[in-house]
Amino acid sequence: MPTRSEFDVIVIGAGPGGYVAAIRAAQLGFKTACVDRWLNAAGKPALGGTCLNAGCIPSKALLDSSLHYHNLSHLLPAHGIQAGAVMIDVPTMQARKDKIVTILTSGIKGLFKKNKITWFPGQGSFLSSNQIVVSPHQDSNDRSVLEAPNIIIATGSVPMALPAIPVDNRYIFDSTGALNFQVRPKSLGIIGAGIIGLELGSVWNRLGSKVVLLEANQEFLIDIDREISKEAHKILKKQGLDIQLGTSVESATPTEDSVTIDYKKINGEIQSIQVEKLVVACGRYPATSGLGLENIGLKTDDQGRIDVNDDCCTKIKGIYAIGDVVRGPMLAHKASEEGIAVAERIAGQIPSVSHETIPWVIYTHPEIAWVGKTEQMLKDNDISFRVGKFPLRAIGRAHASGETDGFIKILAHTETDRILGAHLFSTHASELVMEIVTAMEFSASSEDIARTIHAHPTLSEATHEAALAVHGRTIHL
Repeated sequence: MPTRSEFDVIVIGAGPGGYVAAIRAAQLGFKTACVDRWLNAAGKPALGGTCLNAGCIPSKALLDSSLHYHNLSHLLPAHGIQAGAVMIDVPTMQARKDKIVTILTSGIKGLFKKNKITWFPGQGSFLSSNQIVVSPHQDSNDRSVLEAPNIIIATGSVPMALPAIPVDNRYIFDSTGALNFQVRPKSLGIIGAGIIGLELGSVWNRLGSKVVLLEANQEFLIDIDREISKEAHKILKKQGLDIQLGTSVESATPTEDSVTIDYKKINGEIQSIQVEKLVVACGRYPATSGLGLENIGLKTDDQGRIDVNDDCCTKIKGIYAIGDVVRGPMLAHKASEEGIAVAERIAGQIPSVSHETIPWVIYTHPEIAWVGKTEQMLKDNDISFRVGKFPLRAIGRAHASGETDGFIKILAHTETDRILGAHLFSTHASELVMEIVTAMEFSASSEDIARTIHAHPTLSEATHEAALAVHGRTIHL
């Protein structure tokens, strides 16, 4: 017979939405359980979900390593630093990445222990609206039934598959497989030139692989600011990324030592290329399989998402859903904030999550970051606005560090001067954008940033000057 346990809150999923929700619920005094099915490369249960195990953290570790390698040859000589022959030891780089993942996932395990959260490794599935059955990985007969009046679904997402191009993680890889190459591929094809494709492509391009990205859209990074995307396209191609827009991949055929890719151009012409490895990075899909949603009458929409209201409540009382399985961007920090808000709502508090001020980042180099509206969004909604832009090449600190590519752009309402959006293409854009996120959270105006003293010399002076530029009063341009 399955063992039975009662809790106040059960969280299904231990990614950045789930584990944060569990910690906050425990902090609020709830007896909390967290169910998670993730297995690491060694086949052992691990907390942290995709983000810590096979997404945000390992990819940034590799991006950092590859940038150091690249800078030895391309940036440091201008500083008078000569390193001789530069070599890359891919297994050592991967071991460093794996160590970082282990440190952070073990840290979550420690946080669970500290907050007295009960962890159930295995597949969680609904028996009823207040009961979850957990099937452990090792022994499916040794099941546990958990009961709680409040259940939070936080199962995240999985790489989107292309039926015509099956992933074998030998020649054709998903994004997880592409993070674990032990040998630098001579050539690498990537289907998709979005966030995941660009970041993976940047890693291996810096390390010397010939990288081609095949993107179905005719425009590069179609959803972001047009000026930013055009500048980023130019710079990234200059770095060596071969970005082919308006291409539809028809087939991929592995051979003994390569993959032949047939793709159609926008004009209907069929072309073929051969690469050593191919990565499918065409997006992600909500991970709801195995949850038994049909047992409680919960359905998903045509994009696989669970329907929720603004408070992340499903149509069934006591069942919530957050993060990648619901509407909104698939971002770790968005999931975390929704998890905190749901836990606090269960406790009777009145939290809020502003989707209007969620920052986005693409960790290319320079980085791309943005928050709020684009010019096109404002025009489509007949909102009158002013634009302030300032290039990094006019900033002293950017010259001192040799990082002068890119610019910062601020959009402000014509009448109220309230900041409506900001778009950055610069080194450390992921950090710089947070000043503007904070300003928008406080409904600040461009004048507020323009009147704020920024330290000199810093990259943040570009933000200051962009705010000044909204009203045509830049100093250093």
